[in-house]
Amino acid sequence: MIQIENLIKIYNGKTAVDIEIQEIKQGEIIGLVGNNGAGKTTLFRLILDLVQADKGQILVKDRSVAQSEDWKSFTAAYLHEGFLITYLTPYEYFYFVGKLHNLSKTQVNDYLKQFDAFYDSSNNNKYIQDLSKGNQFKVGIIACLLQQPEILILDEPFANLDPSSQIRLMNMLRDLQEQKRMTILISSHDLNNITDICNRILSMEKGCIIKDISTSSETLKELEDYFKV
Repeated sequence: MIQIENLIKIYNGKTAVDIEIQEIKQGEIIGLVGNNGAGKTTLFRLILDLVQADKGQILVKDRSVAQSEDWKSFTAAYLHEGFLITYLTPYEYFYFVGKLHNLSKTQVNDYLKQFDAFYDSSNNNKYIQDLSKGNQFKVGIIACLLQQPEILILDEPFANLDPSSQIRLMNMLRDLQEQKRMTILISSHDLNNITDICNRILSMEKGCIIKDISTSSETLKELEDYFKV
């Protein structure tokens, strides 16, 4: 599904990403972990063609993201509130996203019913810019899922969510991956959640992937021991 080949990104003389070869298969839930500055968000931005690589390429379905627009039709991402149109209300934004994907307001309304337990509809009369960070992230995630993508990329989705919302989000993502074979990439500092939901963990340090772990009952302890050093 996603192939990374000899990828290098340098900022101000410092290497932010340096990955020789990496493959992400269809239907995997991939967790990306690492300390601040490890290169996680930069890698996501490269996958989404938001920044240009200094060397190498990223292929989605065997086509370069930098040289093709095809991947955009089946890829959804939420990295931060800059991905939202914050002067709209949540439903105005959902209708906008739905229209981009040829969905009527009725279809959008029907699809959104499944998120009633995850998202508090009392926020619908507020502008997105006036919502809490957690509720902004919920709007961003729901807008991504509204697109029913094949690839979903989320940067620190658990950071601003309360425990109940974290559990609901993990269950939603598991269900989507199982039902639709969705490929999901998640970065997080929350080792418990990331090892619970993901079937592979990529650990980054100084722009490089230093561990590629298939999750098991021992994965959490292995990661905790590594980050204690």
